[in-house]
Amino acid sequence: MSNALAISAVTAVLQRFLTVVYNDPNTHVGGSVTVSAIAPDIVQSALGSGANAQLQVNLFLHQVTHNSAWRNGDLPSLASDGATRLKTPPLALNLHYLLTAYAAEDTQAEALLGYALLMMHENPVLPRAQISAALSHLPSTNPLQSFLSLSGLADQIEMIKLTPATLGREEMAWLWTALKADFRPTYAFDASVVLMQNPLAASFAFPVLSRNIGIQATPPPQILDVEPPNHQTAAAPGDIVTVTGQFLSGASLVVLVNQRLGIQYPPFAPASASGPSVTFNVPNDPANLPAGIYTLSLLFQNTSGQVVASTNRVALALAPTITGSHVAAPVVTINCAPNVLPNQSASLAMGATSVPAQPFETPASSLSFQFPSLPSGSYLARLRVDGVDSPVSVNWKATPPAFTNPFINV
Repeated sequence: MSNALAISAVTAVLQRFLTVVYNDPNTHVGGSVTVSAIAPDIVQSALGSGANAQLQVNLFLHQVTHNSAWRNGDLPSLASDGATRLKTPPLALNLHYLLTAYAAEDTQAEALLGYALLMMHENPVLPRAQISAALSHLPSTNPLQSFLSLSGLADQIEMIKLTPATLGREEMAWLWTALKADFRPTYAFDASVVLMQNPLAASFAFPVLSRNIGIQATPPPQILDVEPPNHQTAAAPGDIVTVTGQFLSGASLVVLVNQRLGIQYPPFAPASASGPSVTFNVPNDPANLPAGIYTLSLLFQNTSGQVVASTNRVALALAPTITGSHVAAPVVTINCAPNVLPNQSASLAMGATSVPAQPFETPASSLSFQFPSLPSGSYLARLRVDGVDSPVSVNWKATPPAFTNPFINV
């Protein structure tokens, strides 16, 4: 998710994109162009007059609305007491912009609009890599230059999409009257969806100790179920995972893909493959296979090594593991495997309280967590990376079953 700077980051990215377009040698508008992101009345008061008026394109965020698709997509964030925070659901927003062209000579304003509209038509979805590049090359005149690259905009789940907006004559007239500025050639468009989230400490539910899941067979060939070991919901590095399904005999390669992180792990051979099941060991590759939600599929090869068939894709959660800890209350530092990437979300639960990791800029095998308070005691620790929890050990012979590891003493 993005942080509170995400709205400003969207405007800065669009401003950067337009600046690149107008600085292109193949762009012909009759002069140099200034791209601004301020209110139209400020632009109007600062412009020159007559032939001395400078060419300018202005981005103005005139309205922010809730995204209806995400607004009711999560459970309540507070417990019944109205005070205990259960989670921090994202704030999903649509941004509504006016793009206005200012020019004093014939056809210049139209040319300015034309280049801008063509750029947005050809880039209806802002690629993550280009967002990161734009935020890292902001001009020094931007007062938030050193902060916007930390907004998380390029790493949020939803990508930013640009769509035209239709404003009628009356709406446009009311809008420009409220802006107290003279109307100029204008294009209205929307940018969505921006997902902002505040990394607050939250109450953290304990894992479910037992599950009863029934699977009904469906037409072959396909994967029906994926079973990590020891009743866990996710597989840790080195774990043996059992895949059950129909007609899986002869499966020769296991494929793991994490689309959010852009990772397609090199296919590897399973440990065994029979008619209804396949088993494989999760690779212990801390640098190249981070924790997170992956899609799992099986490939079938002929005698020449060519892929001739594949199964459906199913979700597989790869869990982080806690390998060590150091406590200097209320700060807890843990060692973990595999490495956690800077664009992954990480939090640590001590008992029922969860807090996000302190900022880090390179792949890390050690993370620090600042808790509001940590009274003395022994806490069941769980590391969550991209929504996947580290495994816990359970004594199933006890009545009732009890957690046995990992505990951190404070």
